[in-house]
This record gives sequence, structure tokens and C-alpha cells, in this order.
Amino acid sequence: MEVPRNIVGPQVMRHRNLKGWSQEQFATACQVAGWDVSRGVIARIEGGVRWVADQELILLAKVLRVKVGDLFPDTAQSYF
Repeated sequence: MEVPRNIVGPQVMRHRNLKGWSQEQFATACQVAGWDVSRGVIARIEGGVRWVADQELILLAKVLRVKVGDLFPDTAQSYF
């Protein structure tokens, strides 16, 4: 199994689902916020396949209306 490129993907998906948004709707909301992103990129982030830059992480949290820390798993310490 490939090592995930991000540890926030599952939480991004969870918060997106809590809002009742499809990946397409979420991508559109990110575009409105200034990030030219597609549904495919969202899918790769949520699947842990795509690396997430710090600026992207901040925007994801802003669009989802959560704190940046809410996008990290409770077990984040085990990654470091």
C-alpha cells in the first residue's frame, strides 16, 4: 500500500459530507473562494493521493468553515 501524501483527506471528506456537499459542489465552493480546483483534485485529496499545500489547507478550512486543526486526525502525533 502506498504511503498517503496527506493526513487531512479523510477529515476533509467528513466535513464535506456533514455539509451535504458533493465533491463537485465543494470544488465549486473552493473556486468561488479563489482556488481553481476540480472535482478530481478534491477526490485525490480526500483519498490521500494528492499532497496539500499549506495555503490550500487554509482555504479548505475556510470553505468548510472549520478550524485548520479540525482537518487533522486525532492521531496526528503518530505521524511525527
